[in-house]
Amino acid sequence: MHYDPNNIFAKILEGKIPCHKVYEDDAVLSFMDIMPRSPGHLLVIPKTPARNLLDIAPDDLAATIRRVQLIALAAKKALGAEGITLQQFSEAAGGQEVFHLHFHILPRWEGVRLAAPHPPQADHKVLAEQAAKIRAVLEGQS
Repeated sequence: MHYDPNNIFAKILEGKIPCHKVYEDDAVLSFMDIMPRSPGHLLVIPKTPARNLLDIAPDDLAATIRRVQLIALAAKKALGAEGITLQQFSEAAGGQEVFHLHFHILPRWEGVRLAAPHPPQADHKVLAEQAAKIRAVLEGQS
């Protein structure tokens, strides 16, 4: 399948669409999901133009997943979560809607269900506060 450089995540990477940034380095960008299924729901995307898990170069995937783990640990600590759900969807039949590889990190608490898919947009003030908490933990790890 063809990678479309006009997808929304490519536009976020180019700075054409704003986001609540949590982490960025040479390999990935992480930011808050504006339609969170749990408090602190965030995304990690590689900077390389990969459609999904099925077509990314193995070295780029390895670099991305190392950052996913780093950010998931920080989110869990920053938000006092009891666990993490990690989601990745590949191709439309697999549930993918944005065709740039991305990992969802969803902080979780016992007895708290995930919101249904496509919840309303979150309050941007809340997203900014959550991003700041996670960034503070990440900065403390360096």
